[in-house]
Amino acid sequence: MTLLGFDYGTRKIGVAVGQELTATATPLTVLHLVKNKPDWDRIAGLIGEWQPDALVVGLPIGPEENETPMTVAARKFSRQLHGRFGLPVHLADERLTSREAWSRIGGIAERDVTRIDSMAAKLILETWFSAHEQQQ
Repeated sequence: MTLLGFDYGTRKIGVAVGQELTATATPLTVLHLVKNKPDWDRIAGLIGEWQPDALVVGLPIGPEENETPMTVAARKFSRQLHGRFGLPVHLADERLTSREAWSRIGGIAERDVTRIDSMAAKLILETWFSAHEQQQ
């Protein structure tokens, strides 16, 4: 199964692609919001190119397991993805993925901050793979 992962943000969305068979993911790109909305044309292009079986959206959870405004926004984005493309959309806990992305990319990130978002999307997909594997 091929999946696309999304790290949704208020200004940009990191995207990664992954394979369930190997439980690995690769950072793809970062999409900037257009007029405060996801770039649906570019998302459609990525879905057309990669033909994913499902999508995974990172779900930001507050420090006390509470919903935050970003949690609400990520849930809305996941519903919009499902509504527009008809694919199953899964949510994955994204706590600490940006921090881990910074750690993995290191000094390169200072020159190219956008790589953090696609690396975070990769980590979100790998988190989902790990949780999904444990459920089976």
